[in-house]
Amino acid sequence: MITAEIDIIEDQIKGERADVSLDGLSFQMLTSSTSAVDGAKPTVFRYFEREGVTWGDYVGDTVVEGRFAGIRNGDLVRLSYNHRSISGALTHGNAITVISRMPEGQLRLTEFYRNAQGDPALSICEETA
Repeated sequence: MITAEIDIIEDQIKGERADVSLDGLSFQMLTSSTSAVDGAKPTVFRYFEREGVTWGDYVGDTVVEGRFAGIRNGDLVRLSYNHRSISGALTHGNAITVISRMPEGQLRLTEFYRNAQGDPALSICEETA
């Protein structure tokens, strides 16, 4: 099990950092350093939140079923995730997500985590309408 620290790389964060609830919001993956994102059917994440406790699910692209849970403190979400991919592989990990607001108004999630080999990884999601 990889327990290395997850670092936030500030120059990867676009927009203005935002301390906002994610309750009831959906996001779609734009890019990921660990897999190619299918623009026609990207992974979609649904978020729920109550008093800082954050949870949700995700599906699409290579993910058949996924769940996550964590805590939001200000503009940071620390979470753990689990999913099953179309290949049948099971994946578990931890991430730190930075919430920011783009100039056009939509929220962006920049997620920092470690891949299966323990190397730093990054994914970016944007709020859906």
